[in-house]
Amino acid sequence: MSAPLREVRNELQQLRKLAVDDDWLDDLRLRIDDLCTIAGEYLEQEHIEHLREACYFAAEAHAGVYRKSGEPYIFHPLAVARILANVRFDHETLLAALLHDVIEDTPYDKEHISARFGPEVAELVDGVSKLTQIHFNSKLEAQAENFRKMFLAMAKDLRIIMIKLADRLHNMRTLGAMRPDSRRRIARETLEIYAPIAGRLGMNHLRQELEDLGLSHLYPFRFRVLQEAVRRMSGNRHEIVSQMEARIDARLQEEGINARVVGRSKHLWGIYQKMRGKLPLPFREPASGSPNEPDRLSPRKSKPFRDVYDVYAVRIIVDTVDTCYRVLGVTHNLYKPIMGRFKDYIAIPKANGYQSLHTVLFGPGGVPIELQIRTEDMHIMAEVGVAAHWRYKAGGEGEGGHAQQRAREWLRKLLDMQRRAGNPVEFLESVKIDLFPDEIYVFTPRGEIIELPRGATAVDFAYAIHSDVGNTCVGARIDRRLVPLRTPLVTGQTVEAIITPTARPNPSWLNFVATAKARASIRHYLKHLKREEAALLGKRLLEKALVGRINGLNELPLDRVKALLREFNLSSFEELLADIGLGSRVAALVAKRLLPSGDRDEPPSPDASAQPLLIKGTEGAVVSFGKCCRPLPDDAIIGFLHAGRGIVIHRDNCKNVTNYKKNAEKWIEVEWEQNIATDFPVELRLEVSNKRGVLATVAAAISATDTNIETINTSERDGTLITVSLLVNVGDRKQLARVLRRLRTLPEVSKVARRA
Repeated sequence: MSAPLREVRNELQQLRKLAVDDDWLDDLRLRIDDLCTIAGEYLEQEHIEHLREACYFAAEAHAGVYRKSGEPYIFHPLAVARILANVRFDHETLLAALLHDVIEDTPYDKEHISARFGPEVAELVDGVSKLTQIHFNSKLEAQAENFRKMFLAMAKDLRIIMIKLADRLHNMRTLGAMRPDSRRRIARETLEIYAPIAGRLGMNHLRQELEDLGLSHLYPFRFRVLQEAVRRMSGNRHEIVSQMEARIDARLQEEGINARVVGRSKHLWGIYQKMRGKLPLPFREPASGSPNEPDRLSPRKSKPFRDVYDVYAVRIIVDTVDTCYRVLGVTHNLYKPIMGRFKDYIAIPKANGYQSLHTVLFGPGGVPIELQIRTEDMHIMAEVGVAAHWRYKAGGEGEGGHAQQRAREWLRKLLDMQRRAGNPVEFLESVKIDLFPDEIYVFTPRGEIIELPRGATAVDFAYAIHSDVGNTCVGARIDRRLVPLRTPLVTGQTVEAIITPTARPNPSWLNFVATAKARASIRHYLKHLKREEAALLGKRLLEKALVGRINGLNELPLDRVKALLREFNLSSFEELLADIGLGSRVAALVAKRLLPSGDRDEPPSPDASAQPLLIKGTEGAVVSFGKCCRPLPDDAIIGFLHAGRGIVIHRDNCKNVTNYKKNAEKWIEVEWEQNIATDFPVELRLEVSNKRGVLATVAAAISATDTNIETINTSERDGTLITVSLLVNVGDRKQLARVLRRLRTLPEVSKVARRA
């Protein structure tokens, strides 16, 4: 007997001393033998011995621990390893699956596992383990950080997510032992994160089981209703599908085409999604929380059950791609296709590598039946996705290698988003958006295919090309026609991004972009830009506060600067300036702390300190203008330091100035710079006669002054008058005066005024 097996036998004897009764021991032996039998079909005997060793080591590590269902905890890692063995994963993955909870739940650490089973297995186990040693402010933050760590680990080794998905699948299979609220929470997390990840990696068999289990625990009543509806339909529809299978198979044999024709039924979650329609992503619908409350189908469903065509479908599996298209022609001659329902995923595969021809045919009796045509390799890819890599030869040969490449490209995108995201929660939300692609395919002017989610705009296209292209994009051409940047794209269009090197992202883009990369890149750029602008503004404010005391910031005592940075827990003087610019710290108080003790009580020069801060109106995110009064150049203005927003400019007669005066230390004197060439929004209130065409008359009068109307709203005062609120863009008070004079000449206008 080999040394490892002798050690295994010794450990088996030790189990009797660790509160595991004989009944569970017999069951444990059977489960271990079952796992080793499955793995033995493709692994060498040496690897099977290591597998047994890991089984008994995990049993010892988890001895005395039981799951909510009452069975020993060791049964869970054994089940996880069995799921992976059925997909024929390598022995390191199976070892890590058996040990995946050891670091988190037992005294054994990563170093012990590395010494006993090798560093590769230890890295896999560590990648799956949760972050248990860090304190988080909320469950959402903890979840987000755990997912961030998991995705970073995935980038190093895809097997980590495979273990995590198998772990979640077995947990979902045994979720009935949990409390109802825990079941709903875990089911929602599965539907939002784990099932989409499985789909993104092409593991559709696993994804479908996760989705059906998630639906059964999140909406048990809906699940039972759909189950019964499918059962009632199955008799008639199954007979139709069987007739089509036999007829198609006979025709293909006549044509000399070797094919396998099988029927398949759509899983319940897929039917449910078809019925309820597409919702804003990521999927989110509040659960009732009450087990006694009737759980009805969503009123937002887009179609009744009888209109879901692909509950049952026919799948034809052939040997080559050419044969796929031959079969398509044969079946279209046999049954009439439904126009507009053909999709060629062979020429343009899905993001996860899925390839197949899809068409919908009028079956016997006019019943629509979906037909899927694919090769054997495509079928394996459709079922196990990136896991197909381990079915092929080492080195990533065949379709499995292509799937791995696609998955790694996706992970590289996730890493890029992670670097740009401000915090783990923001990263998790970006990942959720990226996990729900309903793809469209557009072309660059050079003919390259760019894949985007449905609803993507020209801005998303620009960022898909490169972050720098997105950041400097100012316009777009679709099929050689200029279009607004927020224009949604559709499959088949040729899109060209127009860039200007001096341009920068517009914050309003966040309101319509659809891709996580675009959203993360815009936020990343704006955050850095805001920080840089805040530091420049903070420098101006601090210099203003120090005028008359020192000649410049370079004369500040270095020891006092360092002491203040330590006290405020800041890493650099730039951070202090940014805090001042964002209004988080008052420049006058910071200046007082930075000055030598002898200079603190010395009054500044009256002429210098009284000089106001000059405002251009183009400072960006750190200088904003109050929407309550909408100041214009030449208005008398005053600035308020708002924490986190920088300086908010108000007219000195604004009604909010009185409220803000309670924080007198946050008010600063500001003035307009000369020759400002920027338009500012200003709100006008008009009372006009209730006549046909009056709004067109008002709009024409304003347009005659070269002024743009941004928004217009109306409300009826009585039967004869209408109150009109206009938001117009003007350069200064002179242009506003021209607009007001022009409006007062109109006989339909009885009153016009600028909103105070």
